Amino acid sequence: MVLLGYPSSRSQLEASKGAMSLSRLDRLLLARIADQAERYHDVIAQIKDIINMSDARLNMDERNLLSVAYKNITATLRSSWRTIDTLETQTRHSQKEHRLMHRQKERIERDIADICKDVVELLERFLIPAANPGEDKVFYCKMRGDYYRYLAEMTHNHHREQYASTSLDAYKFAYKHALHTLDPAHPTRLGLALNFAVYYHDICQSPEKACFLAKHAFDEAIAVASDPTFPVHSLEDALMILQLLKDDLILWSEELRAGGDTLAT
Repeated sequence: MVLLGYPSSRSQLEASKGAMSLSRLDRLLLARIADQAERYHDVIAQIKDIINMSDARLNMDERNLLSVAYKNITATLRSSWRTIDTLETQTRHSQKEHRLMHRQKERIERDIADICKDVVELLERFLIPAANPGEDKVFYCKMRGDYYRYLAEMTHNHHREQYASTSLDAYKFAYKHALHTLDPAHPTRLGLALNFAVYYHDICQSPEKACFLAKHAFDEAIAVASDPTFPVHSLEDALMILQLLKDDLILWSEELRAGGDTLAT
């Protein structure tokens, strides 16, 4: 299995030969250092090399480094895209200003598309097929839904429906799997519920569906997390995601009331 291309120069070849002698632990250490230095492309390169040498089976530390690196790169690009989109639609500009602004927006869209498609290929070709049933499978399928959602939110041509549909399928598969393998307060299951609800709100423009999913996940998790036997090491992450679910529920419920709708229970 090869994820990265062959070196194209003598210096790259020598660097590649040196890199080949690195152990999995060495690469993990380099990935951690790159993460602390906020060199997220370097994190991804190291974890891709680990995937090559591990039959695509990552441990939790490696998996989380990869996820956070892609998330940080994408978050910066999406923030830039939203800023220009707002300026473009809500502010008056000369023709020249509008043209230059639109050009910059399209450049960011290409960058987002490139990184999203890189993630999706990694997930579909390697990580999901090799994932163990349970949390790994849920985590990677949720991640697949997330990046197709990012593609859908900035696409306005005929591809948008395809991206949105694929994202929905990924979330549905992950959620169904989570219901059977993870308890309601497991952070990965809660994170999935949060992002799935965001999909319904942002992509489907359905605050009612978003609220229904978020409230169901919130209520089930609260009942489990309040049990004294709930694992302490998972409680902090669970509570953080529960707060995010609660915040979104308040916001989306206000949208429903403003529109004259009420949340079904």
